[in-house]
Amino acid sequence: MHAFNGKALIVIGDASETLDTLYPYYRLIEAGIQPVVTGPEARRYQMVMHEVKQGWTITKEWEGYTIQVDVPFAEVKEEEYLGIMFSGGRAPEYIRYDPDLVRITRHFFEKNKPIASVCHGVEIPAFAGCVKGRRMATVPKCQFDLEVCGGIYVNEACVLDGNLVSGRTYHDNGHYLGPWIKMLEAARAGS
Repeated sequence: MHAFNGKALIVIGDASETLDTLYPYYRLIEAGIQPVVTGPEARRYQMVMHEVKQGWTITKEWEGYTIQVDVPFAEVKEEEYLGIMFSGGRAPEYIRYDPDLVRITRHFFEKNKPIASVCHGVEIPAFAGCVKGRRMATVPKCQFDLEVCGGIYVNEACVLDGNLVSGRTYHDNGHYLGPWIKMLEAARAGS
Protein backbone atom coordinates (compact mmCIF):
# COMPACT_ATOMS: atom_id res chain seq x y z
CA MET A 1 0.00 0.00 0.00
CA HIS A 2 1.32 3.42 -0.97
CA ALA A 3 1.77 6.24 1.48
CA PHE A 4 0.29 9.09 -0.52
CA ASN A 5 1.57 12.63 -0.39
CA GLY A 6 -1.05 14.81 -2.07
CA LYS A 7 -4.24 14.14 -4.02
CA ALA A 8 -5.46 14.77 -7.58
CA LEU A 9 -8.97 14.59 -9.00
CA ILE A 10 -10.02 12.45 -11.97
CA VAL A 11 -13.36 13.61 -13.40
CA ILE A 12 -15.61 10.86 -14.77
CA GLY A 13 -19.21 9.83 -15.44
CA ASP A 14 -20.99 7.00 -17.20
CA ALA A 15 -19.29 6.31 -20.56
CA SER A 16 -15.92 7.79 -19.56
CA GLU A 17 -13.22 6.23 -21.73
CA THR A 18 -11.50 3.33 -19.94
CA LEU A 19 -7.88 4.07 -20.93
CA ASP A 20 -8.34 7.84 -20.57
CA THR A 21 -9.33 7.15 -16.95
CA LEU A 22 -7.30 4.17 -15.76
CA TYR A 23 -3.94 5.24 -17.22
CA PRO A 24 -3.80 8.47 -15.16
CA TYR A 25 -5.32 6.65 -12.15
CA TYR A 26 -2.43 4.18 -11.96
CA ARG A 27 0.23 6.74 -12.94
CA LEU A 28 -0.83 8.88 -9.98
CA ILE A 29 -0.43 5.91 -7.63
CA GLU A 30 3.08 5.30 -9.02
CA ALA A 31 3.92 8.95 -8.29
CA GLY A 32 2.67 8.66 -4.70
CA ILE A 33 -0.27 10.97 -5.40
CA GLN A 34 -3.70 9.70 -4.36
CA PRO A 35 -6.12 9.50 -7.30
CA VAL A 36 -9.57 10.66 -6.20
CA VAL A 37 -12.32 9.81 -8.66
CA THR A 38 -15.14 12.34 -8.79
CA GLY A 39 -18.44 12.18 -10.64
CA PRO A 40 -22.08 13.21 -10.32
CA GLU A 41 -22.84 10.69 -7.52
CA ALA A 42 -20.88 8.34 -5.24
CA ARG A 43 -21.54 5.05 -7.08
CA ARG A 44 -19.94 2.73 -9.64
CA TYR A 45 -19.79 4.06 -13.20
CA GLN A 46 -19.61 2.12 -16.44
CA MET A 47 -16.59 3.08 -18.54
CA VAL A 48 -16.35 2.38 -22.26
CA MET A 49 -13.74 1.72 -24.93
CA HIS A 50 -13.85 3.98 -27.99
CA GLU A 51 -12.23 3.38 -31.34
CA VAL A 52 -12.88 4.25 -34.96
CA LYS A 53 -12.78 0.80 -36.50
CA GLN A 54 -11.33 0.20 -39.93
CA GLY A 55 -13.99 1.02 -42.50
CA TRP A 56 -16.00 3.11 -40.02
CA THR A 57 -16.27 6.91 -40.11
CA ILE A 58 -17.58 7.24 -36.52
CA THR A 59 -16.51 5.91 -33.15
CA LYS A 60 -17.61 2.44 -32.09
CA GLU A 61 -18.20 1.91 -28.38
CA TRP A 62 -17.81 -1.18 -26.21
CA GLU A 63 -18.30 -1.57 -22.47
CA GLY A 64 -15.08 -1.38 -20.48
CA TYR A 65 -14.44 -1.76 -16.76
CA THR A 66 -16.42 -0.02 -14.04
CA ILE A 67 -14.98 2.46 -11.54
CA GLN A 68 -16.17 3.74 -8.17
CA VAL A 69 -16.56 7.46 -7.57
CA ASP A 70 -14.86 8.39 -4.29
CA VAL A 71 -16.38 11.85 -3.87
CA PRO A 72 -19.39 13.31 -5.71
CA PHE A 73 -18.96 16.75 -7.35
CA ALA A 74 -21.13 18.43 -4.69
CA GLU A 75 -18.77 17.32 -1.89
CA VAL A 76 -15.42 18.15 -3.51
CA LYS A 77 -13.32 20.65 -1.56
CA GLU A 78 -11.14 21.68 -4.48
CA GLU A 79 -8.51 23.44 -2.34
CA GLU A 80 -7.46 20.00 -1.01
CA TYR A 81 -6.20 18.84 -4.43
CA LEU A 82 -2.93 19.42 -6.28
CA GLY A 83 -4.52 19.10 -9.72
CA ILE A 84 -7.32 17.77 -11.89
CA MET A 85 -7.70 15.44 -14.89
CA PHE A 86 -10.63 15.62 -17.32
CA SER A 87 -11.09 12.14 -18.77
CA GLY A 88 -12.59 11.57 -22.21
CA GLY A 89 -15.39 9.41 -23.56
CA ARG A 90 -19.00 10.56 -23.76
CA ALA A 91 -19.32 11.55 -20.09
CA PRO A 92 -18.16 15.18 -20.55
CA GLU A 93 -21.10 15.79 -22.92
CA TYR A 94 -23.56 15.58 -20.03
CA ILE A 95 -21.59 16.11 -16.81
CA ARG A 96 -20.26 19.50 -17.98
CA TYR A 97 -23.59 21.11 -17.04
CA ASP A 98 -23.24 20.20 -13.35
CA PRO A 99 -22.85 23.49 -11.42
CA ASP A 100 -20.52 21.89 -8.85
CA LEU A 101 -18.25 20.58 -11.62
CA VAL A 102 -18.19 24.07 -13.16
CA ARG A 103 -17.17 25.50 -9.74
CA ILE A 104 -14.44 22.85 -9.34
CA THR A 105 -13.13 23.40 -12.88
CA ARG A 106 -12.92 27.17 -12.51
CA HIS A 107 -10.98 26.80 -9.24
CA PHE A 108 -8.13 24.86 -10.91
CA PHE A 109 -7.86 27.36 -13.76
CA GLU A 110 -8.08 30.42 -11.47
CA LYS A 111 -5.49 29.03 -9.02
CA ASN A 112 -3.16 27.93 -11.86
CA LYS A 113 -3.00 24.33 -10.59
CA PRO A 114 -1.90 21.43 -12.85
CA ILE A 115 -4.69 20.46 -15.26
CA ALA A 116 -4.79 17.56 -17.73
CA SER A 117 -7.42 16.97 -20.40
CA VAL A 118 -7.81 14.33 -23.07
CA CYS A 119 -10.25 13.74 -25.90
CA HIS A 120 -13.81 14.88 -24.99
CA GLY A 121 -12.54 16.11 -21.61
CA VAL A 122 -12.11 19.55 -23.22
CA GLU A 123 -15.91 19.98 -23.19
CA ILE A 124 -15.86 20.57 -19.43
CA PRO A 125 -13.42 23.52 -19.22
CA ALA A 126 -14.90 24.85 -22.50
CA PHE A 127 -18.40 24.97 -20.98
CA ALA A 128 -16.99 26.42 -17.74
CA GLY A 129 -15.53 29.36 -19.71
CA CYS A 130 -11.89 28.47 -19.01
CA VAL A 131 -10.37 27.87 -22.47
CA LYS A 132 -10.36 31.36 -24.00
CA GLY A 133 -6.92 31.96 -25.52
CA ARG A 134 -5.64 28.57 -24.32
CA ARG A 135 -3.86 26.13 -26.66
CA MET A 136 -5.24 22.58 -26.33
CA ALA A 137 -5.23 19.21 -28.03
CA THR A 138 -8.46 17.27 -28.29
CA VAL A 139 -10.06 14.69 -30.53
CA PRO A 140 -10.75 16.37 -33.92
CA LYS A 141 -14.53 16.14 -33.50
CA CYS A 142 -14.27 18.39 -30.39
CA GLN A 143 -12.25 21.06 -32.21
CA PHE A 144 -15.47 23.05 -32.66
CA ASP A 145 -16.33 22.89 -28.93
CA LEU A 146 -12.89 24.27 -28.08
CA GLU A 147 -12.81 26.98 -30.74
CA VAL A 148 -16.37 28.25 -30.27
CA CYS A 149 -15.42 28.87 -26.61
CA GLY A 150 -12.30 30.83 -27.60
CA GLY A 151 -9.67 28.08 -27.35
CA ILE A 152 -6.94 27.29 -29.88
CA TYR A 153 -6.95 23.77 -31.34
CA VAL A 154 -3.54 22.10 -31.73
CA ASN A 155 -3.32 18.68 -33.38
CA GLU A 156 -0.41 17.26 -31.34
CA ALA A 157 0.09 14.38 -28.88
CA CYS A 158 1.04 16.73 -26.04
CA VAL A 159 0.14 20.40 -25.84
CA LEU A 160 1.53 22.41 -22.94
CA ASP A 161 0.04 25.81 -22.16
CA GLY A 162 1.20 26.99 -18.76
CA ASN A 163 -0.50 24.81 -16.12
CA LEU A 164 -2.59 23.04 -18.77
CA VAL A 165 -1.49 19.86 -20.56
CA SER A 166 -3.66 18.03 -23.08
CA GLY A 167 -3.73 15.13 -25.52
CA ARG A 168 -6.01 14.11 -28.36
CA THR A 169 -7.02 10.54 -27.46
CA TYR A 170 -5.82 7.61 -25.36
CA HIS A 171 -3.20 7.01 -28.08
CA ASP A 172 -1.45 10.10 -26.64
CA ASN A 173 -1.41 8.87 -23.01
CA GLY A 174 2.34 8.20 -23.05
CA HIS A 175 3.01 11.75 -24.28
CA TYR A 176 0.92 14.15 -22.20
CA LEU A 177 0.49 12.33 -18.85
CA GLY A 178 4.18 12.47 -17.88
CA PRO A 179 4.36 16.29 -18.05
CA TRP A 180 1.17 16.54 -15.94
CA ILE A 181 2.62 14.20 -13.29
CA LYS A 182 5.79 16.35 -13.22
CA MET A 183 3.66 19.48 -12.66
CA LEU A 184 1.83 17.72 -9.80
CA GLU A 185 5.14 16.65 -8.23
CA ALA A 186 6.43 20.25 -8.48
CA ALA A 187 3.18 21.56 -6.92
CA ARG A 188 3.48 19.00 -4.12
CA ALA A 189 7.12 20.00 -3.46
CA GLY A 190 6.10 23.66 -3.32
CA SER A 191 3.14 23.17 -0.98
